[in-house]
Amino acid sequence: MFRIFMINFKELASTYKTPLYIYDLDAMKAQYEQLKSAFKGRKSLLAFAIKSNSNLSVIKNFADLGSGADCVSIGEVRRAFLAGVPNYKIIFSGVGKSDDEIREAIERDILYINVESEAEIGRVELIAKELGVQCRISIRVNPNIDPKTHPYISTGLHDNKFGVEIDAAKRMYIRANNSEHLDPVGIHFHIGSQLTELDPIYESAVIVADLVRSLQSIKIELKFFDIGGGLGVRYKDEETIKPYDYAQAILTALKGLDLTIVCEPGRFLTANAGYFLTKVLYEKKNGAKRFVVVDGAMNDLLRPSLYKAYHRIEALTQSQTELSDADVVGPVCESGDFFAKNYPLPILEHNDLLVIHSAGAYGFGMGSNYNTRGRSAEVAISHGEVKLIRRREEFEDLIALEKEYLDN
Repeated sequence: MFRIFMINFKELASTYKTPLYIYDLDAMKAQYEQLKSAFKGRKSLLAFAIKSNSNLSVIKNFADLGSGADCVSIGEVRRAFLAGVPNYKIIFSGVGKSDDEIREAIERDILYINVESEAEIGRVELIAKELGVQCRISIRVNPNIDPKTHPYISTGLHDNKFGVEIDAAKRMYIRANNSEHLDPVGIHFHIGSQLTELDPIYESAVIVADLVRSLQSIKIELKFFDIGGGLGVRYKDEETIKPYDYAQAILTALKGLDLTIVCEPGRFLTANAGYFLTKVLYEKKNGAKRFVVVDGAMNDLLRPSLYKAYHRIEALTQSQTELSDADVVGPVCESGDFFAKNYPLPILEHNDLLVIHSAGAYGFGMGSNYNTRGRSAEVAISHGEVKLIRRREEFEDLIALEKEYLDN
């Protein structure tokens, strides 16, 4: 979708082997600049959602453009610092932060911690008191709006574990405003991922903006209006939201409010700038059922197994045969180990390559070592130059944390 120049997948497979992740950093930059431009004329911060693609080189690519970082673990906070994101552009979100994570985030003096429950605000306040400091916080509000996306990536309904309802948020803001150790600087909402309809976003923004106005009436002045992320991308034939329309909806909801808009894009920036390259091992048939067995597996790219997600597959082959339906499956010992079901492909030979598109978000990061499989290498392309940004895992890497205890 983004290929301005031709990527030589066969050469990459020869040099770096398969399975392999490939990221087009220039395409990621173009997406970032398009979204940033949509909010021009207003104070804004784009904070890249590290969970979508946590490779340090990818994070640094965005940091060099001026991006902040949206983090959901202290590990992601540490990655942001390592990649050069300034502390004043780092946000720490997540439902279940441990005391140690909260303490380190406060000590690192990040922009703010997104608080997600009344119990959590108590822990943050206590830890800030122990440290003798004031901690900047934002509160994640759950607007109870149906995002009309996959239920596993819906986050803005009362059925979801994220955020707090309006009345609880008001109580928390009053508490924070009266505390010597809490500084309520922002408000946050995020209703889900892979959003392709604008109305739920606008409705949520209106609800949360009204809460801001209500807080202003009792002298609680916020600085940041954090709209989360979730902008959808095209995997197949989805009609996606234009960044300009997205920004205008938010600005309309914020009419009369002078707040810095914080946006936390992840998938929008990286998904279609990434490719997963895998090699055909062989074909097989069970009765009339055709399978294409490849060297990549669900431990490398989980989305099809987890969400039944669609990814376009491109066959690099000399075959001129007619297309017929096949399941593209991997070596992992699970029936759920597949990249596609009944996908039209030509007859494929040993060592033919398949390019799985739109793999730049929630790909490598959701990977595992199931079946004692080493995770793939990652390479990045910028201005036509290719560089290795993570080597392939070897067996010794997988057993390194276990080996010394073998004889204990």
